[in-house]
Amino acid sequence: MKLWMLGSGSRGNALLLECAGSRVLIDAGFSPRVLAARLAEIGVAGESIEAVVITHEHTDHVRGARACVKRWGWELYTSVGTAASYAELRTGGVRTFAAGDTLELREFSLRSVPTPHDAAEPVAFVATARRSGLRAGIAYDIGHVTTTLRGALTELDLLVLECNHDREMLRNGPYPRIVQTRIAGMKGHLCNVDAAALASECAHAGLEHVVLAHLSQKCNRPTIAKAVMAGALKKTAFRGSVTAAHQDRVVGPFTAGMRTQLSLAL
Repeated sequence: MKLWMLGSGSRGNALLLECAGSRVLIDAGFSPRVLAARLAEIGVAGESIEAVVITHEHTDHVRGARACVKRWGWELYTSVGTAASYAELRTGGVRTFAAGDTLELREFSLRSVPTPHDAAEPVAFVATARRSGLRAGIAYDIGHVTTTLRGALTELDLLVLECNHDREMLRNGPYPRIVQTRIAGMKGHLCNVDAAALASECAHAGLEHVVLAHLSQKCNRPTIAKAVMAGALKKTAFRGSVTAAHQDRVVGPFTAGMRTQLSLAL
């Protein structure tokens, strides 16, 4: 299983999952032009992608979905609430599911997990490769960690997790108080400390990569987020890599299963 972060932050989010020749996009928060350019960087044709699956209706996750589907013929999946809450999705041609349902795609089983965020029916995803059993968790735009989410993110090989803000930088940053309250609220975004605590609870020796997503450009820094995460994971059995996603460029690929292949080779 391979995963690329095509861009993550308040101006757009998209990531690509690949396994056994099947490709699935999680979120399409960029225009087709931007997505085409970033896919070209990694040698992926838009037509080779099977489906795009949307986490929620905020524009930095969905703005390019309809246009990409029209251009490349992808299947489009969203929760019922997401489809009802974004005008371009109400015109039909969307395969809807309820938060908590599992989508059965060609090479992936994609479990949706309800998340606490200020959207209609937001979800995280846990993707399981049908042939190998490798698992990737994708969880961002999370106000707080629920028992359901914590349980879903166990025994992963790859974890993409929101590290949106540093608490002090948010408190002393440029946003007005009402925006700070929304970001730090129970349906806002996950701070570095809470993300690190969640990752450390889910960490195990088989977790190969932790990718930090949706970093605030005004209230966080990759160096700060990585240091907090690495400090928490140091106390666990985790011995993989910690990488921060970037808003404006591709980061990856992150490959799961390499340790197993190496052990078999030895």
